[in-house]
Parts: sequence; structure tokens; C-alpha cells
Amino acid sequence: MMYHARATLATAKRIILQLSHDKRTIALMFLAPTLLMALLAWVFSDRDQMFSQVAPALLGVFPFIIMFLITSITTLRERTSGTLERLMSTRVAKSDIVLGYAIAFGLFGVIQSIITSLVAVYLLGMDVLGPLWFVFVVAVMDTFLGVALGLLASAFSKTEFQAVQFMPAFIFPQILIGGLFVPLTQMPGLLETIAYCLPLTYAIDALNLVTTNTEIVIEMWRDVGVVGLFIVAAIILASLTLRRRS
Repeated sequence: MMYHARATLATAKRIILQLSHDKRTIALMFLAPTLLMALLAWVFSDRDQMFSQVAPALLGVFPFIIMFLITSITTLRERTSGTLERLMSTRVAKSDIVLGYAIAFGLFGVIQSIITSLVAVYLLGMDVLGPLWFVFVVAVMDTFLGVALGLLASAFSKTEFQAVQFMPAFIFPQILIGGLFVPLTQMPGLLETIAYCLPLTYAIDALNLVTTNTEIVIEMWRDVGVVGLFIVAAIILASLTLRRRS
């Protein structure tokens, strides 16, 4: 157990150091979601109430997309460069590697979510009826969801182009039918059923609920719990499908 913990932390430390020297990736992680929120606020500059209605859900979607891209592509580069294969030729278990990656990317994702949330609330004027700390919690969960699905996508990709192809194949449909544009109850029955099988639906629902409820309701914790289950399932699947040969 002690060895596995050291291997996981060593993997996480290596990825953190590696990413910290990649200025473009750091800029993409920390600046892109914030700039997108600022652009959204500019679009609704004459309709502050509309911005507060739309922004909370996108506060989870933007970091989710960015972390999915960075995680899947960076992990794939580890495989194609031979780094991952060298690691897997040692005593390090596949689960140690995947957990190490998840911790490292998740840490950057948490910082990203906090920065974006603080800017949205205190600089851009996003106003919600519910507690702000819950908005931060869901934003962080969305970030980890993007990391977990990015790790899973990288396990099925051989090139960076294939990793990016998962965006229109898996990520964009979740955004379209997840309740961001049309309430789930107003969708055709089949689409509504499919939507409830996708993780981003619950993240969007939690953020939509916090804009209309002054207190935490049980549905919010249900949504957070379901997102957490999807995160755990994706990490487990990523560990099981990680190949020892590139």
C-alpha cells in the first residue's frame, strides 16, 4: 500500500512539474475559461439578469471542456513519447499511473475553477440565489469530470487527432442535450432518457438549481453524487484499458 501511494504521488509530482514548465498549457488552463466568461458577460452587458442565469451552467462547462482536452492530449503524448511505456515496465501499477495523472491534472483544474468562479462572481457580477460555495464545489467536480473522461479518452486514442475527435463524438452531444439550452422536460422522450445517462447533465442541473434556490436542496447533492460516481467509474475504466504497449 505504501509503495502504491509513493508511486502515485511520484507520478503526480512529475506531471505537475512538467505542466508547470509548459507556459502555453498553463495559459490555456487558467486564462481560457476566465476569458470565455468575460466574453459572455460582455455579450450580456445590457442584460445582467440573463448573464446570471446562463453563466453558472457555463461555469462548469468551460473548465470541463478545457481539462478534457489538456488531459487527453497530454496523456496521449506520454504514451507516444514512450514515457508511459517505460513507467509500465517497472513495478508501478496501471492504477498508480492513472491516479497520479488524475491528481496532477485535478490540482490544476481546481486552481482553474477557483480563479474562474471568483472572477465570474466578484468581477463580472454573476449573481445566484443559492450559496456561492456550492457553485465552487460543482465547478471543481466538473473539472475532475473533464480530467477523468480525458484519461479515458486517451486510452482509446492512438493520435492527438483521435483524442480531439472525442469532442464532437462525446462531449458536444452532452452539452447540446444536457439541459443547457432546453430544459430536459421539454425535449423528446428519447433524448431526455439519453441525457440522464450522461454525466454533464447532472452537473448542469446542479448549477441551474443553485441559481433558483436560496438553500441547498436534495436534488443538488444527488447531482453531485452522480457526477462523483461517473468520475470514479471513468478513472477505473481508464486504469483497466491502459495498454502496456504504445
